[in-house]
Amino acid sequence: MSARASEWQVFLLAVQFLTRLPVPRDLPFSNALLIRATRYYPLVGGLIGTVGALVLYGAAQVWTMGVAVLLSVAATILITGAFHEDGLADAADGLGGGLTRERALEIMRDSRIGTYGTGTLGLVLALKVAVLAAMTPGGAAAALIAGHMLSRMATVTIIATHDYARETGAKFVAPTVSRGGFRFALLASALPGLFALLWFGFGATLTALAVGALAVLGFRRIFLRKLGGYTGDCLGAVQQLAELGFYLGLAAWL
Repeated sequence: MSARASEWQVFLLAVQFLTRLPVPRDLPFSNALLIRATRYYPLVGGLIGTVGALVLYGAAQVWTMGVAVLLSVAATILITGAFHEDGLADAADGLGGGLTRERALEIMRDSRIGTYGTGTLGLVLALKVAVLAAMTPGGAAAALIAGHMLSRMATVTIIATHDYARETGAKFVAPTVSRGGFRFALLASALPGLFALLWFGFGATLTALAVGALAVLGFRRIFLRKLGGYTGDCLGAVQQLAELGFYLGLAAWL
């Protein structure tokens, strides 16, 4: 199909790729449009985080924070189809169980979840729930919006600065972002950064960003050493670890 499309359509294509939210069925599609859609990943993250925040804040008016956070996490998993959680589990299985680069990539292609994936996914989800449940409803809701947006920016940064580890994508073209697209995503990510500064303060926001960045850098070192680049599963893991790191940083300061 033609690569011509409005920016609104390209944004909806990003929504379609990253979530299971309903979008028009007649959206134009091409590899070029999918690459253009990368710039909107942080904004889609904001949409996902907003849904989670609304569920959390509403549920907290009726139940305890623990229940509210669990319902919120369930809501975000439902609307994304566990897209990033699946990537985290697959990446953990491949990087943890693959002795060679080829074996690691082969394991990450396998749709089944193994011991490394189960343990890592369970631990990350449990930490998210524990940290968010320790916050006030308003603080946790604000953290969700900022965390989901900024963690998607982390994936865009990996895409912009590193090579894809496979020859081709699993289903689509290998993720790519143009310089202009990266600048747009960075500008969009300034919004949750400013929001976090106003809500949590400079110290808490800086700590959250630092812990999130350290989590991504630590994981980046692992997948670059093992694979020589990133895969789609690595991007899912980057999002999950950046999001968790952001929450942990906030909780450490607050």
